[in-house]
Amino acid sequence: MDQECSRQAQTPPPVTCANCAAVCCRLEVLCITETGVPRRFTRPNPGGVPSMDRLADGWCAALDRDTLRCRIYEQRPLICREFEEGGADCIAERAAWSGG
Repeated sequence: MDQECSRQAQTPPPVTCANCAAVCCRLEVLCITETGVPRRFTRPNPGGVPSMDRLADGWCAALDRDTLRCRIYEQRPLICREFEEGGADCIAERAAWSGG
């Protein structure tokens, strides 16, 4: 039983958007499909495909800095919709961001 408690104590909590530092909101996001992203949150690119605008410090312009939640969640780009909470890409980005 002590081994079981020890194992549980060492297991980190599952990754969720609620316990994350929103590292996915620092990635370059191209708006390759129309999802209704308000234009004020996008910027043009040389290839003609708009991308999500980012603030000077690298954060997505649609990120609510107080809650670390997306302000345009229902209209977010397809790639944001497909970025699985706690998935392999999510875990890898968190590890890269934290230096681990």
